[in-house]
Amino acid sequence: QVQLVESGGGLVQAGGSLRLSCAAPGSIFSIDAMGWHRQAPGKRREMVAVIDSGGSTNYADSVKGRFTISRDNAKNTVYLQMNSLKPEDTAVYYCLCVTTRAYWGQGTQVTVSS
Repeated sequence: QVQLVESGGGLVQAGGSLRLSCAAPGSIFSIDAMGWHRQAPGKRREMVAVIDSGGSTNYADSVKGRFTISRDNAKNTVYLQMNSLKPEDTAVYYCLCVTTRAYWGQGTQVTVSS
C-alpha cells in the first residue's frame, strides 16, 4: 500500500500564506505527475495545480498568480506554496501522485479566515 505523507495545512488569515508538502515513498519510480486537488464542503473535488516530470505546470484559474507548485524529484516530493490566501481557498487539499496508476493522500485541511 503506497502512502503519501502530506503536511503544512492549517488555519491562516486572509492574505496569509501556507506551504503544503507531499512525499511519496522512495520505492516509487518513474513518477509522471504530482499535484494537488481540493474539496470544499458541499463541492466537488477540483484540480488546483499539477506538475509533470519535466517541470511543466498547470493551474486552476482561481489560483493562478497566487499559488506555485514545485517538486523535488530526488525526494519524490511535491510542494504547493500558497500566497494571498482567500476564504474561498478553504478546503481539504489532497496530494496526487501518478505513475502507472494514481495515488491519493489522506488530505490536509486548509482554513482561511476572513
